[in-house]
Amino acid sequence: MSVLDLFRLDGKVAIVTGASSGLGVSFAKALAEAGADVALGARRVDRLEETRALVEAAGRRALVVETDVADPEHCQRLVDTTMSELGGVDVLVNNAGIGTAVPATREAPEEFRRVIDVNLNGCYWMAQACGRVMQPGSSIVNISSVLGLTTAGLPQAAYSASKAALIGLTRDLAQQWTGRKGIRVNALAPGFFASEMTEQYPDGYLDAMGARIPAGRKGEGEELAAALVFLASAAGGYVTGQTLAVDGGMSIT
Repeated sequence: MSVLDLFRLDGKVAIVTGASSGLGVSFAKALAEAGADVALGARRVDRLEETRALVEAAGRRALVVETDVADPEHCQRLVDTTMSELGGVDVLVNNAGIGTAVPATREAPEEFRRVIDVNLNGCYWMAQACGRVMQPGSSIVNISSVLGLTTAGLPQAAYSASKAALIGLTRDLAQQWTGRKGIRVNALAPGFFASEMTEQYPDGYLDAMGARIPAGRKGEGEELAAALVFLASAAGGYVTGQTLAVDGGMSIT
């Protein structure tokens, strides 16, 4: 087996949450190109059809399931449907997430709770459901954020708290499951990549943040997707409990 063969996911089944836009689309496409069949979960099920087309264009099977990860029953349904329709779950990408930019003295309890419900609790419900059925050699990748490691000049207490907590969740699940179940659990901490969230930033914000990024630019979706395939595949077989920052160096400044 060559080094490049280690990155292949032939015969594997992956679940990607938040697969209706942005990074979730890039993740689903990359997993399919690496050889995996992909189950796609999101609240906006109509937008999943575009992602389905990308997976099928790569020659892989795609499954669409309407999913709000804040609801544990939705998470269980996504896993159960994937098991029955695609035959198993080998990779989970916990990508679904939302954010707010509300000053801490004005953020309403329901706004804060909603972010935690999706970004943290939703990842836990999905990991819990997958952890019950995954076989040894499986992989969970939680999508955290550089804002779980540092600040970036916006009032994002709920989002930052949820993404930092996700790093702690990643460590604990890896400790529980890697040795006992053979399930690796890692996290990616993306920097600035084009997404629905970055579209909401104030004018000039990303340009101003450029000075904090040693690489001097935003990331490309394919760069983050390549890191995901590494963690999901046998190429990352000796990596667990880790958070990989893919941020152009922002977290070291």
